[in-house]
Amino acid sequence: MGDVQHFAGPPDWLWYILFYFFLAGLSGGSYVLATLLRLRAAPGDEPMARIGYYVAFPPMLIAPLLLTLDLGQPLRLWHMMINTTPGHLGLNFKYWSPMSVGVWALLAFLAITFVSFAAALARDGKVRLPVVERLDGRVLNVVGSLFGLFIAGYTGVLLSVSNQPVWSDTWALGGLFLASGLAGSAALMSLLARYRPGARPSTPMLSVSERLYALLELALIVVFALTLFAAGTQEIVFGLPWLALWVVVLAGLLPGLYGLATERLSAPTVALRYTVVLPLLVLAGGLALRAAVIFSVQL
Repeated sequence: MGDVQHFAGPPDWLWYILFYFFLAGLSGGSYVLATLLRLRAAPGDEPMARIGYYVAFPPMLIAPLLLTLDLGQPLRLWHMMINTTPGHLGLNFKYWSPMSVGVWALLAFLAITFVSFAAALARDGKVRLPVVERLDGRVLNVVGSLFGLFIAGYTGVLLSVSNQPVWSDTWALGGLFLASGLAGSAALMSLLARYRPGARPSTPMLSVSERLYALLELALIVVFALTLFAAGTQEIVFGLPWLALWVVVLAGLLPGLYGLATERLSAPTVALRYTVVLPLLVLAGGLALRAAVIFSVQL
């Protein structure tokens, strides 16, 4: 694989895409975790699930804006959804195009996260929306979780189907971004549970999930590195100055990996000892991961 040829020029993505990828991972991961908690229905799971639904919606408002800013021309995003060719007006859905599928999935997930967000507000007594509460049932949550998994991981798949060095030299990016998004979402929800006492009984289980996702993320980083070594492109992403970002990535994995090494998975104590610093470190690692993968290829 060392003689793979890459013909396309770098896409010259700016920081907009970095935060688009990062927020998509948090939104999708938070919705999935919230649904799993709601389906489990143990004490504290419903309050924690509502935290996840609260977290999932705002990034889906920001993500399309970031995508539009990166395109440079707002109408270009509109044209990805609507075919304006004379005589061929209608929806512009191309099932064979990862970009087209991603845009439509983004819109569908935006609608679903809005319903669950509004329903969480209603169940917390903030607003009166009985229709939305009825819509936000388990069927919608499960369907939304499927979209959430797709949104959290498809950004990595989108890179893999390009013809760029590093991105097209590995099959691990989709799973790597998904694991990172789930780990970051679990850390963020655990952090926010500090301000919602009713959710605290579910924090140990969420902490266990964050540990397992951190282990999966580490395994996929190893796979990512091995596939790049096989292709001969490892120096692009693991050389200087990107090595500093990988230090942050590994630091972000330490809370979860340390928990696996020192405590049983069923240990119920992590929740209230989880400091503000550790979740922020996990989130910083997720952001650094995407920055190293995205920007190293464009130098």
